Amino acid sequence: MSETVAADTPGVEALIGEWEGRFGLPPFDRVSVEAIAPAFDLAMSRARDRIDAIAADPAPPSFENTIEAMERAEAELDRVGAIFFNIAGAHTNDALEALRRDLSPKLSAHGSATMLNAPLFERIDSLERRAETLGFSAEQRRVLMLYHRMFRRAGAELEGADRERLTEIMSRLAELGTAFSQNVLADEKSWAMELGAEDLEGLPDFVVAAAEEAAKERGHGGHVVTLSRSLIVPFLQFSPRRDLREKAFRAWVARGANGGETDNRAIVAETLKLREERARLLGYESFAAFKLDTEMAKTPETVRDLLTAVWEPAKVRAEEDAARLTDLMREDGVNGDLEPWDWRYYSAIRQKREHDLDEAELKPYLELDNMIAAAFDVAGRLFGLSFHPLDIPLYHPDARAWEVRAGDRHMGVFIGDYFARSSKRSGAWCSSFRSQSKFDGEVRPIVVNVCNFAKAPAGSSNLLTFDDARTLFHEFGHALHNLLSDVTYPFISGTSVARDFVELPSQLYEHWLSTPEVLSEHARHARTGAPMPAELLERLLAARNYDQGFATVEYVTSALVDLDFHAGPAPADPMAAEAETLAGLGAPRAIPMRHATPHFAHVFSGDGYSSGYYSYMWSEVMDADAFAAFEEAGDPFDPEVAERLAARIYSAGGSRDAAELYEAFRGRLPGVEALLRQRGLLDPA
Repeated sequence: MSETVAADTPGVEALIGEWEGRFGLPPFDRVSVEAIAPAFDLAMSRARDRIDAIAADPAPPSFENTIEAMERAEAELDRVGAIFFNIAGAHTNDALEALRRDLSPKLSAHGSATMLNAPLFERIDSLERRAETLGFSAEQRRVLMLYHRMFRRAGAELEGADRERLTEIMSRLAELGTAFSQNVLADEKSWAMELGAEDLEGLPDFVVAAAEEAAKERGHGGHVVTLSRSLIVPFLQFSPRRDLREKAFRAWVARGANGGETDNRAIVAETLKLREERARLLGYESFAAFKLDTEMAKTPETVRDLLTAVWEPAKVRAEEDAARLTDLMREDGVNGDLEPWDWRYYSAIRQKREHDLDEAELKPYLELDNMIAAAFDVAGRLFGLSFHPLDIPLYHPDARAWEVRAGDRHMGVFIGDYFARSSKRSGAWCSSFRSQSKFDGEVRPIVVNVCNFAKAPAGSSNLLTFDDARTLFHEFGHALHNLLSDVTYPFISGTSVARDFVELPSQLYEHWLSTPEVLSEHARHARTGAPMPAELLERLLAARNYDQGFATVEYVTSALVDLDFHAGPAPADPMAAEAETLAGLGAPRAIPMRHATPHFAHVFSGDGYSSGYYSYMWSEVMDADAFAAFEEAGDPFDPEVAERLAARIYSAGGSRDAAELYEAFRGRLPGVEALLRQRGLLDPA
């Protein structure tokens, strides 16, 4: 398509032009599916012209005419990409899914053409070699180093057939990642288990209401269980029907492995093979060695040491818990082994007995709007932020927006999209429509949190589990990392940090949900408005480490399978390799991986977390130690510690090495003991 034709297509300018809505928001009400493909074509064409012009500039390379020019070169592509990929994840349809399949190889080819542009890399390489003599600021030096590293790791130093092969590999990997995620979504959309009146017996009102709303969202009456985590987990916790729990659980773990067009097992095998080839072309012995070279962990061996240190105490705790749950099963008259679809049900019974606590009692105090207010309140008390509702068009009626201010200063826009629907991929995530920067004037971010909480019927309160509330705080921690960002260049803005550091601000933020100061203020009964009773609050906090054996085992098995997939030769049969890893660990049979390989989207929808699923635990080592700084100060909102946290973690983006940022905040790096103690897997000293 010619540039003239693309530019004349109705709606293209709305996608790629400067966003002129309030606070520079995207024109969601003017986005048309028909304009997306020509908008991408036009944006890529213009970006290619600008990048080629930078490469061919006869002037000697400078930071301004090379790096800053690169920061501007893809502004239009960034805008259309932000709109498209955010909507395609949160509210997709068949047309958008088809576009994703078509666009993936095109965008990969565009990226490869940039990274393998030899004259462009020569300019960047020249600057990097002379950086110490050119008077760059510390931030400019950091940005230049990261650009140089990115180009090298993308193959800029390869030649001939190796360059061509790497381009082919990257294009195919883009196609495979898109197909993987679409297959998982298709399996999730296609499955629902209808519940008759007799099947609802024993379920709390909030689960019944969520099942009713899920049926309505799918266009029919009655009640259904879907594969949304926020519905299937409470069903597994509360349904006394073992046969239905088994049916639901088997469907949940079979996503991506049901045979036919949506089966991901061949995609996984090809992906692993291509990743290994990519790493070897770039001079690494394994894909894990390639990926971890730029992370805090640096090597696969370091990651394995961390996971192994956590595995042994977690496994012991899980086996002890499994014995207790088996006893409860026997009391119920159920013989045979404890199965994965039994664990949550009997664990809920045990929690009630040992801690006098159950979700049905707790959930009325965890109403969605109150938990949003709690997350906002913490941001206000720590960082001086305030949140002001906006009445603006967004991409879905369920999404809501707030202007974020620090005093009178506009800090950005926060969008929250909280409810599960069949057009949304599973899980929870934070993304941006626009990143913070200030090298071309002050640009404030537009950030979105997307979750999959069960939606209550109209007129009823939307109640969360404590795990849901923790997810809300987690994703909002990511949002704050973007909203508080205060760097010059977009390349290092917000969450543009090492993968095993990016989870620190989010996991650290979860801690404030569990503080009495926050729960006593915001955990209020959805119907009466009464605060959570002090004795219930005490029981909740006393049970905070309940079932940590289960939670740790299901996570660590996933992380170790991910590492094993990528730390050696690619397995010809990934499912057999997964089974071998689990057998070698002696993983408890009643605790499956948190993410089985055929739907392990973190690792196979793209390579963001490939060889990197461990990073949640790596960050948890730091978050446990970081919150201890507030505990040592005697106040979870200590102003001095909060100011240091804001300046050296939340606002710093990727302006310094991750370890340097953490040491600037805490004075040292922590050991794994902080994590084990936080999870209750180590006796207090």
